[in-house]
Amino acid sequence: MDPNEVPQHIENLSASQCWEIFREAEFGRLAVIIGDHPELFPINYVVDHGTVVFRTAPGTKLEGALSGAPVAFEVDGFDPSSGRAWSVVLKGRTERLASIEDVLASTLLPLFPWQAGEKNNFVRIVPGEITGRRFTIAPSARRGHGLGDSRRFQVE
Repeated sequence: MDPNEVPQHIENLSASQCWEIFREAEFGRLAVIIGDHPELFPINYVVDHGTVVFRTAPGTKLEGALSGAPVAFEVDGFDPSSGRAWSVVLKGRTERLASIEDVLASTLLPLFPWQAGEKNNFVRIVPGEITGRRFTIAPSARRGHGLGDSRRFQVE
C-alpha cells in the first residue's frame, strides 16, 4: 500500500467534525512541555468561540500551559455498538484570560472544576491545527468480543 493512501476503514475528519466531537465530549487530555519532557493532564473544558477553555489552580499544569511552548489537546472515544473509535487533536498556543471582559465572560461559561479547591485561572487554547480520524476497531482487538466458543472459559 502507498504510504500516503488511507485505508478505507479510516475516515479523516474535517475541522467542523472535530469541533463537533470537542463539543460533545466531557473531558480531554492536555499535553504540555515541562522542562525537557511532555506531561499529560486530564481536564474538563468548554468550547468557546472556536477555542477550548479550561480552568485550573496554580501549579505544574498552569506553568506548562503558559510557558510559551505549543500545547496539544486530545479527545478520543469508542462506541461499542458500532465498533468505531475516534481521536481528535488540537495543537496550538495558550493564553490566560486576563482582561476584565474575558474574565467576566468566562464566569458565564458552563465550566465547573471536578476537584475541590480554587481553580481561578482560566486558560484558552487557541488552535493552530486541528486533525481527527474515525476508524473501525478490528474485531480481534475488542475485549470480550469476537472470541470463538473454543476460547471462552466455561465452568461445568
